[in-house]
Amino acid sequence: MKKIAIFLLAILVLAGAGAVVYKRIEFKQNCTGRLERAANANTIEIAVKEVDAAILFAETKGYTSGYTSVFYQTPDEDIEYWYNNLCASRQELANLPDNAPTLEKTNTLMKLRETLTNTGEHGAYVIYPKGLEYYPHNFLWGIVRCIIWIAITAVIGAVILIIE
Repeated sequence: MKKIAIFLLAILVLAGAGAVVYKRIEFKQNCTGRLERAANANTIEIAVKEVDAAILFAETKGYTSGYTSVFYQTPDEDIEYWYNNLCASRQELANLPDNAPTLEKTNTLMKLRETLTNTGEHGAYVIYPKGLEYYPHNFLWGIVRCIIWIAITAVIGAVILIIE
């Protein structure tokens, strides 16, 4: 009976962890990965294409307003600010005339990079409200992640008890 319980708990852990990993990968593929490519783009056309893809994903998922926090709201979790900033960057790229001087295009791309990314101790990273990949169900996903950690601990403890 203990082995069946451990097996079911392990399946629960794998399913929950798989769902969490899937959400993160989907978000990176369709949003932060696109924004990183836009920040590194060498042409306005490439940057517009990547920002458009990220905006479309954000709109499709409903990442246009609200906060990613569960208990209190802080400015770094404001989805509307992030989304509006992204759209303003897109508009600035679109307003740049095709015959603009190279220096103006380069400055616009540099400004886009500064808007989309920040530099930390591990290098450059894309700026977005933390936990956005789980929005609007951040509380539920937080519970799932806690259950996963508890289940992992329980499986490890049960395996140690069985071995002894």
